[in-house]
Amino acid sequence: MSQTVLILDFGGQYKELIARRVRECKVYSEIKPGDIAIDEIRKINPIGIILTGGPNSVYLEDSLHCDKELFSLGIPVLGICYGTQLLAFSVGGTVSPCPVSEYGKTKMRVDNTSALYSGMETEQIGLMSHTDQITVLPEGFRSIASTEYCPNASIENKKRKLYGVQFHPEVESTPNGTEIIRNFLYNVCGAVGDYDLKNLEAKLIEDVRKKVKDEHVLLALSGGVDSSVCAALLSKAIPGQLHCVFVDHGLMRKNEGDEVEKAFSNKNLHFIRVNAKDRFLMALKGITSPEQKRKIIGREFVKVFEEESKKLPHVKFLAQGTIYPDVIESGNSKAATIKSHHNVGGLPESMKFKGLVEPLRSLFKDEVRILGRQLGLTKEYVDRQPFPGPGLGVRIIGEITEEKLEILQNADYIFRYEMKKHRIKADQFFAVLTDTRSVGVVGDFRTYDYTVALRAVKTSDFMTCEYVPVPHKALGVMSSRIVNEVCGVGRVVYDITGKPPATIEWE
Repeated sequence: MSQTVLILDFGGQYKELIARRVRECKVYSEIKPGDIAIDEIRKINPIGIILTGGPNSVYLEDSLHCDKELFSLGIPVLGICYGTQLLAFSVGGTVSPCPVSEYGKTKMRVDNTSALYSGMETEQIGLMSHTDQITVLPEGFRSIASTEYCPNASIENKKRKLYGVQFHPEVESTPNGTEIIRNFLYNVCGAVGDYDLKNLEAKLIEDVRKKVKDEHVLLALSGGVDSSVCAALLSKAIPGQLHCVFVDHGLMRKNEGDEVEKAFSNKNLHFIRVNAKDRFLMALKGITSPEQKRKIIGREFVKVFEEESKKLPHVKFLAQGTIYPDVIESGNSKAATIKSHHNVGGLPESMKFKGLVEPLRSLFKDEVRILGRQLGLTKEYVDRQPFPGPGLGVRIIGEITEEKLEILQNADYIFRYEMKKHRIKADQFFAVLTDTRSVGVVGDFRTYDYTVALRAVKTSDFMTCEYVPVPHKALGVMSSRIVNEVCGVGRVVYDITGKPPATIEWE
């Protein structure tokens, strides 16, 4: 079993980033609620604990605190933002409102004799975001970093192995943030770097075999990265015992259904493709509300899957491609729910299975992609862009018809082809068929066709994004090809809105 670092969540928006940075340093991490019981911490036996940021002030009665005994366990602790204020406040320090609040990239001076900043320059940049600060240090602590307005931008008690940073080392805006986290892990916690996905693959396979034994497993294969990697892992773990139901609702990108089928043609599993396009389009007829479309698509998907599962009475286990962010975001009794996930929360009541198999439940998306390549899926397949569950159903504004679906598939195909041809880097890019029609002229005839919107964004976490400044020459080629080659399109526009205020998807 790998060494573990606990990330205790106090409502910070970057908790997943912290956990990912720790894993990038080859140390396994788990996120738990900030008020976790001390006995549970002892059972986990972590080599270190990191306290996340949070939106509240530690001195308020309703703010989330941890058990003070945590700081006497002898386990190294690193507080981040609210976490460092909580650390100081819990062991006798004073936290007060800032005379001058700090936001954004901030110049810092660090003490590189501290284990936290060992081997680093004394001048650093850190992303600050705070209206409170530590004004009186607890006994036995010293300041190891400062800014113009924050004298205790980082603190330590070397003897007790308690450290804190007022800034956010987990974000890209703190250039040496990962190095600071690595220093905490290796210089303070004594990490050995034993978290490795190659070793983890073998353990995941062993766990699946131990649970499933000779029974058969059913997986709803959406064609997305998570379910695809789950299928690849299970086919290796239990060859011949996996049944994959691919519900092709007809709302996928051009040729994508065939690509999914091809990707699993050489795997030792039973692949069942259900072509349900007509059924989904009939159910969506006349529907314009994005939320209604989502619900109908989700409902029909479950119905089709249940119908297929009844044809396989010998299957005893249900598999799902649940990944760690799904689990974190769905929350629990002690943590806020960001959004609920259909694949978190147990077995569907209407489906009688012996058990649930979720081999990717502890992995982040980037780890899932790496694992997928290890399992033989092509780089192009596992590195595909995020794609909404309802597919193109939420990229067609207004009612979904077969004609509009074909228009969008062809326009999107051209856009993605030209982005690749022009070597334009973007984390996500796609076409949207708006419900706006506009007047145009083709030859001597007046037209009244649809407007297609193109969107390309760059993002590191999909929580925020900036639009990609696609060169005008390339946009010209894309627009010309779409209006000339796709019947029904008379105008092309490019979306230059960031997130916030917009979302990445239009619906």
